[in-house]
Amino acid sequence: MVDFERKSRYGYEDLLEIVRVLRSDQGCPWDRVQTHRSIRRDLLEEACEVAEAIDREDPHLLCEELGDLLLQVVFHADLSSDEGQFTMEDVCDGIVRKLIYRHPHVFGTAHEDTPEGVLVSWDKLKRAEKGQRTAAQAMDAVARTLPGLWRAEKLQKKAAGAGFDWPDIHGALDKLDEETAELRRAAESGQGVADELGDVLFAAVKVGRFAGVDPEEAIAATCEKFIRRFRAVEEEAARSGRAVGDLSPAEMTELWEAAKRS
Repeated sequence: MVDFERKSRYGYEDLLEIVRVLRSDQGCPWDRVQTHRSIRRDLLEEACEVAEAIDREDPHLLCEELGDLLLQVVFHADLSSDEGQFTMEDVCDGIVRKLIYRHPHVFGTAHEDTPEGVLVSWDKLKRAEKGQRTAAQAMDAVARTLPGLWRAEKLQKKAAGAGFDWPDIHGALDKLDEETAELRRAAESGQGVADELGDVLFAAVKVGRFAGVDPEEAIAATCEKFIRRFRAVEEEAARSGRAVGDLSPAEMTELWEAAKRS
């Protein structure tokens, strides 16, 4: 049995210590064999669960999920400490230094009066810090692990910052129509469908950006809407003793439209 001090309330240092204990020779067999790669998915899943708690506006759940996410951060830092790369203290030092550097209007003599101005300044400082001299270099640095629609939006924003953009939403809508027509031709020929579908999605993100709509939030809401409507179709079919697959296309359409109206 490991000797770990029991307290009525634990703090940050206790979290660091318990991770060290769990990964020690006297700790947990599972924790001892984990690597950055083996728990990579756990980090992503915990971040998604934090987002879920925010969407639910549930502070108790958010507190719990932030703890789970913090555990992932500490675990990765402890792994790197064992490998002689960096420690949790280095992580904290790095982020504090970054925040000071990127907030010269707070910790220096610069002046920014609007949230928009702060974002512009942040991006300029980030590019200087990373040695990014061109917009293309800044685009190349956007994480490829981001959800595709968010990554497309970030790339478009960086292009727009360099002056590469439509003047208004009408150009974006026309482009979406053009790409949709090309997708139809590709689907009919059976060639280049994946490429054209990607172009349609990219163009749709552009429309959403002009309209101020988060593309990932939009598709998430549509998924929930689809579930609600499909459930209604399925329940209505069941009332007549049938499954959805037993319905004719016309019947499916009729029930779907009824679900939309309700």
